[in-house]
Amino acid sequence: MNCHSGLRWLVTLCAFFQVGSPWDTHQSTRKCDKPVSQKDMNSFLWTVKRPPPFPPSYLFGTIHVPYTRVWDYIPESSKQAFQTSTNVFFELDLTDPLTISKLTSCQLLPNGENLQTLLPRDLYRRLKRHLDYVKHMMPFWMTADQRGRGLYADYLFNAIAGNWERKRPVWVMLMVNSLTEADVRSRGTPVLDLFLAQEAERLGKQTGAVERVEEQCHPLNGLNFSQVLFALNQTLLQHESLRAGILQDGFTTEDLITHYNCGDLNSIIFNHDTSQLPHFINSSLPAHERLTAQQIDSYLRQELIYKRNERIARRVSALLQGNPTQSFFFAFGAGHFLGNHSVLDILRQEGYEVEHTPAQEPITQCITCRKLIICRQTATQSHQNGRSQDFEDMELGLHHIYFLSILFLLFYVFVHVHCQLSFINLSS
Repeated sequence: MNCHSGLRWLVTLCAFFQVGSPWDTHQSTRKCDKPVSQKDMNSFLWTVKRPPPFPPSYLFGTIHVPYTRVWDYIPESSKQAFQTSTNVFFELDLTDPLTISKLTSCQLLPNGENLQTLLPRDLYRRLKRHLDYVKHMMPFWMTADQRGRGLYADYLFNAIAGNWERKRPVWVMLMVNSLTEADVRSRGTPVLDLFLAQEAERLGKQTGAVERVEEQCHPLNGLNFSQVLFALNQTLLQHESLRAGILQDGFTTEDLITHYNCGDLNSIIFNHDTSQLPHFINSSLPAHERLTAQQIDSYLRQELIYKRNERIARRVSALLQGNPTQSFFFAFGAGHFLGNHSVLDILRQEGYEVEHTPAQEPITQCITCRKLIICRQTATQSHQNGRSQDFEDMELGLHHIYFLSILFLLFYVFVHVHCQLSFINLSS
């Protein structure tokens, strides 16, 4: 059935400075009770089983938030699967500086255009007014801990919003959603994916990616101009309403973290119904705008969910078939493993035996895998110092990477929650 819900774009979090390894530490701020034992923990790990003597591989669902917020709630079995795997693959190659430069180029307007001449005058003025407000508020939003680590407001604003007038409107819209008080206060800690990439490098594992920047970037650039103007306008309306106190913030990153940690993410977004997919439809919209919303909804559903899941599953399969004696740990956004036509569904259709791995289930390591890991750790130890500066340089721009990965996961959650609320309101 159709559910008319307000437009709620994504929340994104960036990472800037590498911090110490937390394999044995407990730093999270919790909203859930700490699990008493491993069996009480939630697991977003699936095992791809292969007949002996070939080692298993693993699929791990992440959320793109500071790793310290979720680390204590990730079971030891998931951490062991990471430690014992010889290869660690992500959606994008987080260890390649070209990832940042390509994504930056993809966001820019062509032919030297700028937003002042491209956008309608009123929309441009509202956008500039909002960004001026954010820049003014950012020193008040930042924490003492952030300032103590040398993260200053002007530096942070420029890192996120610098050169915004040269960016395509769709990317400016996404940027606006990463400039909220809650998100600004979270800057400075690597998100879970980046932390895993850093750990994989430190441990000498082979790292890689199943997608290219262009494949994540071009779908958003494929929206037509009227669709982008509609989405940017709706985004600004929401933020203006929040600033004025007219609107309460809906489903936030804090809610997402809580559901991930508490283990009830599935109960929100996994009901096998396509109505969970991203919707931009508001019942108060005039007919022509509602049609635009439906077109955006259909386009993003196809491009950011179905096509990406197909592509990711196909490349996971190719890696497994091409390297039968090696173990892989695939860390993708949890949304790729949830709902209909997920990566798990596609792999199973291709004949793979994929099983959910409970938190308390031990992870075994084959002798061949252990030898490969030791070998690679020895071979890569000599250049680790050189890599550390590369990571610090890359982290400045890595917040862009999580725009698309978190997009449809938050849309799944937001739409389903608001559909339920709308149904309750209609029924009462």
